[in-house]
Amino acid sequence: MLAALTGLGLSTAAGLNAYIPLLVVGLLANLTDHVRLPEEFAWLSNGWVLAIIGVLFLAEVVLDKVPVVDSVNDMVQTVVRPASGGVVFSATEAAARLDGSDWMGANPWAGWVLGIGIALAVHVMKSAARPAVNASTAGVGAPVVSTVEDAGSLGISLIAVFLPVLVLAVVAALALLSWRVVRAVRRRRRAPGRAGYPRNIRTLSQGGDSDR
Repeated sequence: MLAALTGLGLSTAAGLNAYIPLLVVGLLANLTDHVRLPEEFAWLSNGWVLAIIGVLFLAEVVLDKVPVVDSVNDMVQTVVRPASGGVVFSATEAAARLDGSDWMGANPWAGWVLGIGIALAVHVMKSAARPAVNASTAGVGAPVVSTVEDAGSLGISLIAVFLPVLVLAVVAALALLSWRVVRAVRRRRRAPGRAGYPRNIRTLSQGGDSDR
């Protein structure tokens, strides 16, 4: 159970930012004993690999906060984020050891499929909401939303590793928050049209009476 919750949390975080959960898992495996990666994922704790991921993370932090550029970056990340989700979900041997289950080890494909699917779903939601946020805020909201997403990715990653029992609550809260944000943005974008429609009818009606 804990393995699945850890994988769920990490892959959800990957859908927001592909590199943060990789860095969290890799650094913890490199510097502590809390995370012990399976042999096939030992490369994730390698110093050079972590350095490369760190550079990509810094690039992501900048690009994702620039309006329009963030949407182009999201297109590129359509491949990267799900792949990251598959990696971090599959590399949860530490949690699997805690709950005494070796099912994930015996079925490695399950981690990849679940991780890719979860990260892709979160990525699609993020990518769909960002253009609406940019349009409704004239681009001002891009760096704010991006910073919140980065903070959320880091927080979810840490919770997934250290407090996996809270993952379901956190993911549910994230889904609810995202749904409310999308609804608020769409309502704001549609409001001028709804307000202007009756005025157009009255104008046409008045014009028709004057013609008569």
